[in-house]
Amino acid sequence: MASGGGYGDASQKIDYVFKVVLIGDSAVGKSQILARFARNEFSLDSKATIGVEFQTRTLVIQHKSVKAQIWDTAGQERYRAVTSAYYRGAVGALLVYDITKRQTFDHIPRWLEELRAHADKNIVIMLVGNKTDLEDQRAVPTEDAKEFAQKEGLFFLETSAMEARNVEDAFFTVLTEIFNIVNKKNLTAGDDQANGNPASLTGKKILVPGPAQVIPEKKACCRS
Repeated sequence: MASGGGYGDASQKIDYVFKVVLIGDSAVGKSQILARFARNEFSLDSKATIGVEFQTRTLVIQHKSVKAQIWDTAGQERYRAVTSAYYRGAVGALLVYDITKRQTFDHIPRWLEELRAHADKNIVIMLVGNKTDLEDQRAVPTEDAKEFAQKEGLFFLETSAMEARNVEDAFFTVLTEIFNIVNKKNLTAGDDQANGNPASLTGKKILVPGPAQVIPEKKACCRS
């Protein structure tokens, strides 16, 4: 079970650091989802993301302190050069579209293909239909997204960053699933590593060149 924790207690002991990426077309609300989760903020004057940004939030899952590093990138094509570095080390992803813009949903398969090409094979993915506060402008039926998520083996939720609807649930679902995978891997990681075969989703550090990693840490790798 996950609990919210604070919005940046630098003195808190950190047991795990998980990198989660936000991907999807420009203007679907990725930065607003991040701001709502990391700082419980929403701004109607939000500007387009330039390059890559990330924020953190610490929460408790099954009595362990987990720092989520949430990475947000611009959806425009001209920033695709950052792709490999952006995905490296990611163990979770929110794949976001705008329920009022069908094109953003139609582009989801391309984003998913790119994600799976660059990220860890066990990455936990949540399909997110954002802007449910604009229900009267809906262009993507919920059932279409549910069907796609089921076919691709993704989690699925519809959210409203503006109304703070389901944003916490989306992140907590992904982070808790990552936590469960890591704990399950840790049961057998000792034997695997002794044989020279590191378990997927484990390693020594976060956010460095090499395979995707999630590991217990003695202290936080960065401040909020």
